[in-house]
Amino acid sequence: MSMPPRVEPGTGSRIGLSSYAFFWQLSDNVAAPLDLHGALAASAALGVDLFQICDYAPLESMTDAELSSVRATADSLGISLELGTKGIRPEHLRAFLRIAGILGAPLLRTMFNVPGHTPDADEAVAAFAEVLPEFRDAGVQIAVETYEQVPTSRVLEVIRRVDSSYLGICSDPANTVAALESPREVIDAVAPYVLNMHIKDFAFSRKEGWVGFTYSGAPLGEGLLDYAYMAGKLKPKERNINQIIEHWLPWQDSEEETIRLEKQWTQQSLDFLRSN
Repeated sequence: MSMPPRVEPGTGSRIGLSSYAFFWQLSDNVAAPLDLHGALAASAALGVDLFQICDYAPLESMTDAELSSVRATADSLGISLELGTKGIRPEHLRAFLRIAGILGAPLLRTMFNVPGHTPDADEAVAAFAEVLPEFRDAGVQIAVETYEQVPTSRVLEVIRRVDSSYLGICSDPANTVAALESPREVIDAVAPYVLNMHIKDFAFSRKEGWVGFTYSGAPLGEGLLDYAYMAGKLKPKERNINQIIEHWLPWQDSEEETIRLEKQWTQQSLDFLRSN
């Protein structure tokens, strides 16, 4: 497979925030949830110039004017945008290609499965082969995320068969643990094909009474993610691969504590990545 095209120097290898870094602040679980404009402003205040709008449900119902307003806010703050969705039906991918055009997003992260559609490798190859010429013409790459619902080997089979520099991997080794895939083995396997990295730490903790475990998020640098190994294999700085911060933060005892910790984890993640 041909390697993905390198991003021009100075435009790649950036540290960004995902809407998942604002999971609770954007949710209806809080009294005054942020909208995308608020999340972008908060990102800019942290010195961040890249934001991935990922699995944000209101996006698909936004009008062109509303989408253009989000882009205008991002532009005014000096923030570039990326997109994330789920599903690979051609009509769905085309809908997000259109959104990407309005937002100026050069990358769309997706996942194979959605409720009611679990494509096998042949169907996935056909879907990507159908739409990729349109993505290539628009200058938008598709990055398929590693996750527990689809074996990494199947995702890689599809990417190799399609063999396009506009189709690659969004690496997230935290997800694959639930399918008993070793993070290191996944990192090794996907390394040549990575276009985008999701950065979140993870850990197991004993459940009350020592009956089983909870698998959940951890502050970056304090969990089981071997970031040094991952960065050594994927080489984000050398290959200009953007690193997008996410969290798996469980709801805490109160809204105030949940939001406080979400903000604290974000700052810790930024500090960690900026120093590595």
